[in-house]
Amino acid sequence: MVNRLEKLLEFIDNEPNDPFLKYALATEYLRLNNQDEALKFYLDLVQNHQDYVGTYYHLGKLYELRQEQELALKTYQKGMDVAKKIKDNHAYSELMGVFNSLQDEMED
Repeated sequence: MVNRLEKLLEFIDNEPNDPFLKYALATEYLRLNNQDEALKFYLDLVQNHQDYVGTYYHLGKLYELRQEQELALKTYQKGMDVAKKIKDNHAYSELMGVFNSLQDEMED
């Protein structure tokens, strides 16, 4: 039986520039507790698919998990800029929420 990761890797071989597949792989690697591989795919997304706005929330959370709060804040801020540009108010408010929450946490 082929597992989910193997299937996703097979898909990405056929569609190497598909942002949804990159996002799915990052999420799957994170689920498997492989932060380094997840980070690679998230970074690819923010570099090559800037408007894939969901990435910023999850990349920021990964930075928080890795105790890299400043990078998390910058990621959330960039995500808010993208969300505003593409007029995605839902993503904007979610990113603003985690940004403010992390900022408050860092000030305590």
